[in-house]
Amino acid sequence: MKGDRTTLAVMLALHEAGLGVALPFSENMRYDLIIDDGRSLARVQCKTGRLRDGGVRWKACSSYAHHRNPAVVERDYTGEIEYFAVYCPETAGVYLIPIGDASLRAKGTLRVDPPRNNQRRFIRLASDYQIGRVEIEPAATGL
Repeated sequence: MKGDRTTLAVMLALHEAGLGVALPFSENMRYDLIIDDGRSLARVQCKTGRLRDGGVRWKACSSYAHHRNPAVVERDYTGEIEYFAVYCPETAGVYLIPIGDASLRAKGTLRVDPPRNNQRRFIRLASDYQIGRVEIEPAATGL
């Protein structure tokens, strides 16, 4: 359910930004959406971000640790996507991050608050990647 909300928020923000959005036919793809800017297509992996310590953080790898005897425990998205699209419910922001700008370690981070030490190098500001804001109410229970 969380992933569905994130994908819907991303789709709405992309549409509002004037980009075409297509869904892959198979669930077993390494990307969630395809965006069309009128000149080219790009694969997008949607992620839910969480506001922690002044930054929006998301998992930048898939984990297979829950599988019995996985061949690989974590797998990044190198060569399989062009963008991460991150929706953060706490900021209502939707961020489109080229994979080349994202950390490919376990987690990616976009700074919402400037660092207290005024560091500028290697800092990715959320405002530089924000493509829209989407407010989604929490799901009602008992329906």
